Amino acid sequence: MHDWLSYNFFVYAIGFTAQILFSARLLIQWIKSERVKTVLTPELFWKLSLLASFLLFVYGWLRDDFAIMLGQSMTYFIYIRNMQLQGSWKKLPSVLRLFFWIFPTLIIFYSYHNNRIDIDLLFRNKEIPLRLLLWGSAGQIIFTFRFIYQWIYSERRKESSLPLGFWLISLTGSMMILSYAVFRKDPVLFIGQMFGFIVYIRNIVLLMKKQK
Repeated sequence: MHDWLSYNFFVYAIGFTAQILFSARLLIQWIKSERVKTVLTPELFWKLSLLASFLLFVYGWLRDDFAIMLGQSMTYFIYIRNMQLQGSWKKLPSVLRLFFWIFPTLIIFYSYHNNRIDIDLLFRNKEIPLRLLLWGSAGQIIFTFRFIYQWIYSERRKESSLPLGFWLISLTGSMMILSYAVFRKDPVLFIGQMFGFIVYIRNIVLLMKKQK
């Protein structure tokens, strides 16, 4: 019993740390944007995003939650690309950059050699019914698409930007993940999405005012 509680505390500690970092990036972006009354994209936003994504992927893996792992694996390299566009990627120590590059490869290598066990845990998890897993995965895909949209938008402009469409997609995906968190009884996802929900709405308001 004690070992079970210790393990769960460790897993939730990783998850909450990731959500704190995700919330911190939004808080920093929100404060800086409020000061100038327009939506900004600070360098720290992407640095915190990459670190939080790494931790939340590990959390999803430890929780045997495919929906969480799917969402983070789809945005991981987009965070790196935005850091490259802003010039902050080269400022990181070379050892750290190498680790972030090879991390996905290490996970794939491990999954290949542990294939049957991982597939059973991820897709036949008794705690996550198939319909709920599909709903959560769809929410993660939509939530992740915001960064694909942002990536294409930024590549065309040759600068890292967070346009209106990014925040609209964020709001839609967040609502789906929030409902998934309720049914999944996952406090890490729930608390993280609740804070983000407010920031998404505020950024939409700022951008709509700017357009008017």
